Amino acid sequence: MIKEGKIWGTTQTLFSKNNVEFHRIEVNKGFECSKHKHNHKFNAFFIEKGCLKIRTWKKDYPLVDETTIKTGEMTVVKPGEYHLFCSVEDTVAYEIYWTEIESDDIERETCGKQIKEI
Repeated sequence: MIKEGKIWGTTQTLFSKNNVEFHRIEVNKGFECSKHKHNHKFNAFFIEKGCLKIRTWKKDYPLVDETTIKTGEMTVVKPGEYHLFCSVEDTVAYEIYWTEIESDDIERETCGKQIKEI
């Protein structure tokens, strides 16, 4: 697992496979990340210890939402929404990324049935 330095602290990928990623981040008090968006990924933040403010520029209406999360709390940013986090205090958090698999992606050609002779 690679640990990378950032201007705001460090990030470490703990798990990355197919449509799910799990990262541990350490954010220094008084720093923020870049304003960015993920086109297809949901981005959840869970706080192990500390406090982050998550600012989200909503795409459905003209508003910047600010959510403060503390130890044991979580929030989710939807795909396509610009966002950033800033640290109110030294913080250890987890970022979980995922893409949704369409629940209606199945196309049936036949129906199931009981087989009389096997």
